[in-house]
Amino acid sequence: MTRGALYTQAIRGPLVLMTVGGLFAMHQAGTISFARTWPLIIIVVGLVKLAERLLAPPQVAPYPQRPPFPPTGAPRV
Repeated sequence: MTRGALYTQAIRGPLVLMTVGGLFAMHQAGTISFARTWPLIIIVVGLVKLAERLLAPPQVAPYPQRPPFPPTGAPRV
């Protein structure tokens, strides 16, 4: 993993906690009800996961190794 992908993975938990805390603070202040804003938590988690995928190096499967043709040491017919 790249440094950026590890960084976004490390901030996922604190970012979600800050979002939930901010939503509860807005609910307590009476500006907006938490029942109307909880989808924001799902959006934040989705954005962080998207950032992780974008910053992660591409996973490329190696090509399978083919044996030499004709196989060495095999008797010829």
